Amino acid sequence: MHTIANRQQAEAWNDWEGIVWAEQPERYNGMMGAFNAPLFAAAGVEAQDWVLDVGCGTGQTTRLAAQRAYDGNVVGIDLSGPMLVRARRDAATEGLNNVTFEQGDAQVHPFPDRGFDVLISRGGVMFFADHVAAFTHLRHALVPGGRLAFLGPQPTGPDSAYARATAALSPFLREASPASRGMGSLLDPARIRQVLATSGFTGIEVDPCVAPMTFGANAGDAADFIFSMGPTRYNLRDVDQATITRVRAEVQNALAEFETADGVCIPGAVWIVTATRERISSSE
Repeated sequence: MHTIANRQQAEAWNDWEGIVWAEQPERYNGMMGAFNAPLFAAAGVEAQDWVLDVGCGTGQTTRLAAQRAYDGNVVGIDLSGPMLVRARRDAATEGLNNVTFEQGDAQVHPFPDRGFDVLISRGGVMFFADHVAAFTHLRHALVPGGRLAFLGPQPTGPDSAYARATAALSPFLREASPASRGMGSLLDPARIRQVLATSGFTGIEVDPCVAPMTFGANAGDAADFIFSMGPTRYNLRDVDQATITRVRAEVQNALAEFETADGVCIPGAVWIVTATRERISSSE
């Protein structure tokens, strides 16, 4: 990799949590997949666009962008080596020849100046060490008039559907796992607007989006997934097995409320954020 600004995140995503994601991308894509359509509607990717996918992970959004930009080119960048191995393999399986993946820190990675028409991210921009520095750097990677579209989580409370479903687990989730540190950095729309405006973006919009998040085929399967997640495993690492078994059974029972014909679907809420690099700037 080139220079790394966020060494903590680089170490975390190349350790066991990155491997967990790389080994079961269908789980995480199932959880986030319903947000793909609104993200791409906001991004407006066209056939000849050059697209940068920041924090691309195992590459689902990168591949979707490549299908839309079929006469263009798509680059996915991520800190995680294990996840990029899976991303490259899946892109090759799909026969996509307009996709490349790069391992690096998008805050400081040497992107070509004015090299991309569209920048997308399905949450990866939350983890920057310095958001203003990162978005300023990324703005320079966009052509004048280039478009930014990303999503990030909305704040949740104890009455949210997910909180109800996992209430038995909540007392044990006392700290963020290494890879999840930074997930709450862009919860506030006012902060999002401030960061992007300071970074030189214009036309900033922050819109709410609600969609079902699929956690498994049934309550038992969904409980397996939740208890395999990095934050859960990290916080239960010193808890005795009898307690884990009891808590898992309580979570499974609570998840039954959300069982549907399409699996365990829990409503989730994100912000869809869009902005533009100005077409004309006196300083650039």
